[in-house]
Amino acid sequence: MTKLANKEEELRKIKEEVINLKNSPLYEYRTKNKFYPVIGEGNHEAKIMFIGEAPGKNEALTGRPFCGAAGKFLDELLKSININRSDVYITNIVKDRPPENRDPFPEEISIYGPFLDRQIELIKPEVLVALGRFSMKYLMEKFGLTEKLDLISRLHGRSFEVTAPYGKIYLFISYHPATALYDSSARETILKDFKNLKALIKN
Repeated sequence: MTKLANKEEELRKIKEEVINLKNSPLYEYRTKNKFYPVIGEGNHEAKIMFIGEAPGKNEALTGRPFCGAAGKFLDELLKSININRSDVYITNIVKDRPPENRDPFPEEISIYGPFLDRQIELIKPEVLVALGRFSMKYLMEKFGLTEKLDLISRLHGRSFEVTAPYGKIYLFISYHPATALYDSSARETILKDFKNLKALIKN
């Protein structure tokens, strides 16, 4: 089995495990509403991986991450720095939709976090982009940056060099694209963040 085929098989296992994750506090809500878990999509050899917090209703109905209004803005952000969506990998920490789009609870992040960890180790991106405060907190704690953890309003647009199991990578912080849907002033801020991301990628 080639390395890529083995990677695809391991990612498929993650999908099966999440589908059958009956001990998740969100499992019953998903099955009752005939929602799908949202595992992630994109290039399995991606150099950049975008990580949001949890699926919304559109995502849960389709099984695809960032396919609603926030996803359209993410597509625009990618286009603004000349990146094709098909070249990156996009996922969330929490793979099932929380009721009423509420924030994910700590126990939900704890139960789904290990699946994200495995995705990172399999895909081996060079840059992880945390979209929003929940993914920022999870990833900064995961990579030993707890002492530098602060409000996302102070950390957005910044990058940190961290050590993954497969080598040195960058963790980049930005707001969740949905922020711009509720606060129009955030739109330009996030576009500027992505300019910083583009500069980081070029380096």
